[in-house]
Amino acid sequence: MSQTPDPEKLPEPANLRFLRLLVTVLTGVMIAGLLTILAMIVISYRSARAPLPEIITLPGGAIATAYTQGSDWYAVVTESDEILIFDRASGDLRQTIRIESQR
Repeated sequence: MSQTPDPEKLPEPANLRFLRLLVTVLTGVMIAGLLTILAMIVISYRSARAPLPEIITLPGGAIATAYTQGSDWYAVVTESDEILIFDRASGDLRQTIRIESQR
């Protein structure tokens, strides 16, 4: 008969138990932190969006090619290389910017 002890019956060293607990706690903290960051990104994205206007009437039959918006304005880029900036509250045209090509 052999005098070597069975490895499964040996007590676990205290420092190994502490290390196992530390890794488990840190894993939980990392998962909670990641979920918190993702939740904050989703919340800030939803609150940052301003509602789109129902109807945008473009002057002179202009055709829109792009749209962007700010906090109190929205802008439409037309096929005729103009940027039309509208007031969000009233829907009135604030400014027209002509884009010149450098050919």
